[in-house]
Amino acid sequence: MCGIVGYVGPREAQPILMEGLRRLEYRGYDSAGLTVLGSDADLHSLKRAGKLTELADALDVAPLRGRCGIGHTRWATHGPPTEMNAHPHLSADGSIALVHNGIIENAGALRKKLQAEGVEFQSETDTEVVVHLIDRLWPEGGSLEDAVVAALEQVIGAYGIVVVSSRDPDKIVAARQGSPLLLGVGSDGEFLVGSDAAAVVAHTREVVYLDDGDYAVLTPEGYRTYHLRQGPVNRQVHEVTWDLAAIEKGGFEHFMLKEIFEQPRTLRDVTRGRLLEEEGSARLGGITIDDRELLSVNRIVITACGTSWHSALIGEYMLEELARIPTKVEYASEFRYKNPVVDEHTLVIVVSQSGETADTLAALREAKRRGATVMGIVNVVGSSIARETDFGVYLHAGPEIGVASTKAFTSQVAALALFTLYLARRRNLSILEGRKLVKALQALPGQVEEILEQDQAIRTLAERYRDAPNFLYLGRGYQFPVALEGALKLKEVSYIHAEGYPAAEMKHGPIALIDENMPVVFLAPHDGVYHKVVSNIEEVKARDGQVIAVVNDGSEELDGRVDHFLQVPETHPALLPILTSIPLQLLAYHIAVLRGCDVDQPRNLAKSVTVE
Repeated sequence: MCGIVGYVGPREAQPILMEGLRRLEYRGYDSAGLTVLGSDADLHSLKRAGKLTELADALDVAPLRGRCGIGHTRWATHGPPTEMNAHPHLSADGSIALVHNGIIENAGALRKKLQAEGVEFQSETDTEVVVHLIDRLWPEGGSLEDAVVAALEQVIGAYGIVVVSSRDPDKIVAARQGSPLLLGVGSDGEFLVGSDAAAVVAHTREVVYLDDGDYAVLTPEGYRTYHLRQGPVNRQVHEVTWDLAAIEKGGFEHFMLKEIFEQPRTLRDVTRGRLLEEEGSARLGGITIDDRELLSVNRIVITACGTSWHSALIGEYMLEELARIPTKVEYASEFRYKNPVVDEHTLVIVVSQSGETADTLAALREAKRRGATVMGIVNVVGSSIARETDFGVYLHAGPEIGVASTKAFTSQVAALALFTLYLARRRNLSILEGRKLVKALQALPGQVEEILEQDQAIRTLAERYRDAPNFLYLGRGYQFPVALEGALKLKEVSYIHAEGYPAAEMKHGPIALIDENMPVVFLAPHDGVYHKVVSNIEEVKARDGQVIAVVNDGSEELDGRVDHFLQVPETHPALLPILTSIPLQLLAYHIAVLRGCDVDQPRNLAKSVTVE
């Protein structure tokens, strides 16, 4: 969602704040702003709607001088993306400035109360009520943190807030409830705060993740962490293990393309040190539950959102087929509001690239409340989900900057395959079958490299279909989630309407859409349902549809029935979704670029959905 950065220290704040906001652009935003405490002891702010370049141009004309400040990129929730609604928001006298990620659920009631007391609001946002509360609740002789704590006692909702004030200069107060915030611990009296490690990693690798209910006070003399109810607390300092090169384009035109081409490496990283070839099994150091407890599980529920939900569907197929355990996939946003059937014999697996997805985090907490054991599959070390699950598996995919997930998706599928292998070998899978899966996992990076060699051919195919108004993606079994994911990728980055369906369901409605203008992408590898998919291809061709088929062999019998082939190598059926998804990532990318779309920051989308 929105991006937050704050700085206090010996250097000029503006360049550091702007650099941090640029590192956070990938999260999605529609306006931006800064507030800096000047040498005149007053706060000075500048805000602009649109991209960061608008704000940068304005700062070239009227720079903000000072050594303490906050910055924000906003993704609109309450009120349209205008300069008036952009953050930071200021108190009536201009002495307090605040930036906020999240949603204040009781903002309407608080606004009415404050208006009755004579407060005049300048924006349509929920955020502005908080800065006015801080102003009105500032105790006589008290500090900025005293006022922030008093205000938060009246706030209901999700927030990551960062506040500065000319009344209590050279100080930043940050607080978190449901929206991620971390502190950057620099040297020589330099401290930062950010909504993401990308905002601070250029200046320090040492970060402190705030937990829900925490607040922190940062000054040039150091930082202190507190809990709103418990008082002073100590939070562990973590080291960021990736460097700036991981969040640079590295010669690629877009982050999305870079991350597609990183998949041979990320697949090696997710399996490195985890495969036991001789035993036909996996070693997962993050699985801290003992075998007796694990084998007492009689049901698995996987919960996730978006692309992670698609990887979870593939995990469901794997776990039921290979580990022979009943598995169900739930949208995290629905799981938290139903009466889920989970108990102490249920393993709930939560899947999230960021580890901060609001609905998935809420589902995790609901599952734990009901007594389930909860496992996490996440990419970001130190994230909320990583800290709150009972155990888990890290992806080690490195930062994913493109909003449309690519390398994290395939890493999630590989991680689910590793866990399936780990569990299945302890249940019923033979050592011979285990060895086959291990060898297939080892071969994946090289096979992905083969697929990536088709990049230019796929670009040529994209030129053919760049102006298609609709796409249909069809698959069966393991390939049905790939159809969903392929359609999602195209929608996200090219804005073409696309739908994914089980191939057999085509006859139950979508077939009415097929004509000579409809491209239909079939996932048609040689597997147990191949001949059924061939029949579906015949039905599309009988209605003049344009067929693109993703296959894993020569498929001579499809000659004359298919307009375009996308070839992937042979592998274990459970791992085929990793290979068949990659041509679809490239197809979506090239169509979007040819249509002039911003593939790294698609309109209306945010990288990490940290509000409901």
